[in-house]
Amino acid sequence: MVTGDASYIKKMNRSLIIKHILQEGMISRAELSKATALTRATISAQVSDLLDEELVIEKNMEYNLVGRKPIMLSIHAEAGYALGIDLEFGRVSFAVANLQGSIVATDTIPLETTLYEDILNLLLTSIRSYLERYASCRYGIVGIVIGIHGLVSTEEVIHYIPSFDWHDVTLKTELEKALGVVVHLENNANLSAFAERTFFHHETDNLLCVTLYSGIGLGMMINHAFFRGQDGFAGEIGHMILVPDGHTCNCGNKGCWEKYASEASVFQQLSADKHGTPVTYEQIHLWLKEGDTEVHEAMKTYIYYLSIGLNNIINIYNPEVIVLDSELLRLYQNPLDEIRQHMHSRISHYREMKISATGKQSCVLGACALAIQKFLQVPTLNLRRG
Repeated sequence: MVTGDASYIKKMNRSLIIKHILQEGMISRAELSKATALTRATISAQVSDLLDEELVIEKNMEYNLVGRKPIMLSIHAEAGYALGIDLEFGRVSFAVANLQGSIVATDTIPLETTLYEDILNLLLTSIRSYLERYASCRYGIVGIVIGIHGLVSTEEVIHYIPSFDWHDVTLKTELEKALGVVVHLENNANLSAFAERTFFHHETDNLLCVTLYSGIGLGMMINHAFFRGQDGFAGEIGHMILVPDGHTCNCGNKGCWEKYASEASVFQQLSADKHGTPVTYEQIHLWLKEGDTEVHEAMKTYIYYLSIGLNNIINIYNPEVIVLDSELLRLYQNPLDEIRQHMHSRISHYREMKISATGKQSCVLGACALAIQKFLQVPTLNLRRG
C-alpha cells in the first residue's frame, strides 16, 4: 500500500484524474469516480482546482433522457502548447501540439551546415519565435523536447551525432541559459517509440520501435518507461554486426546492420544501379509500380537483411509489439508477409508487428507528447491521434 503525507496523496490523485480525462477525451465526474476508485468528494475538490487553473473545462452534452444533463470534463486543449523538434541531417522539423496532443502547427527548415554554432543559433531564433507566438495563452509553451539522431547521455549531453560529427556538446545547457526555459533532449528512436505507445498502443507494456532511415535506431518502451541502459546509450542496434568483415561503418566496425538494412543503404544501391538518376521515395514508388527488376531486387535484399536483424531483436527482448518505421516499407506491397517468410525460428515470440502509420513525423509527435507528459505530471500518457 502506498503511503505518504496529504500533499503527496493529493498529487497522486490529481495525476490519476488528469490521466483518465486525457484517455477518455470527455468524462463525467461520476464516471471519473468509478474509473479512478476515488470518492466523489475527492473528485469534486480536485476538479475544482483544475477548473480554476484552466487545465480542465466543462461541456454540456446532448441528453434526451429524463433527468439532469451530464456535465462532461475535458482537458483544456488551448491552455498551453508543446514544442517538439527533430534535429536531423539536412533539416530541422518543428511541431506544436495542444494539450490533447493534436498538432496545430508544423515547419521544416533546411540545414546546409553541420557547424554547431550555426545550428545552435538557428534553434535559438526558432524557439524564441514559438515562445512569443504562444505567449498569450494561459501557460504558453509548456515544454520543449528535441529529438537527437545520435547518443544522448542520461544527463542529456549529446555524446555523439555521426552525421554532424558532434562530440560531447552541451546543447541543452546552452539553450536553457540563453532562453531561460527548460529544454529536454532525447534520442529520436525513443521519441518514435513514445509516440507509438502514447497514440496507438495504450495497453502495451513492452514496445520496440525500429527506425530505418539514415541509420537504424531502436526505441524501447519497457513497462511504460524508456530503457536507456547504463549511460543512456542503449538502442544503437544499427551497429549490431550482421556480416562479419562486411561493409565498413562510420562507427569503426565492419558489417553493421544499418549498412545493409537502412533506407540509406537502399538509396545508395539504387543510385549505383541507376547511374546517377535521382533516387527519391516518389521515384522508387513509381519504379515499383512499373515492375522495375533492379528496384524489386533491392527491396528484397533490404527486407532479407532487415528480417535477420529483427529476428535477433525479438529473441533478445521478447517484445509485445514491434513497430517498423520505414517509408520504403510503406511503399512496398505486403512487406510484413515477406518479413515473416524469413523468420523461421520456433523460439521467436512477439504479439504484434506493425509498420508505423506516422512515418517521419513520429519523432516530433513523440517529442510533443513527452513535453505534455512532463507538464501534466502523469505517469503514463494515453492520447488520441487528432
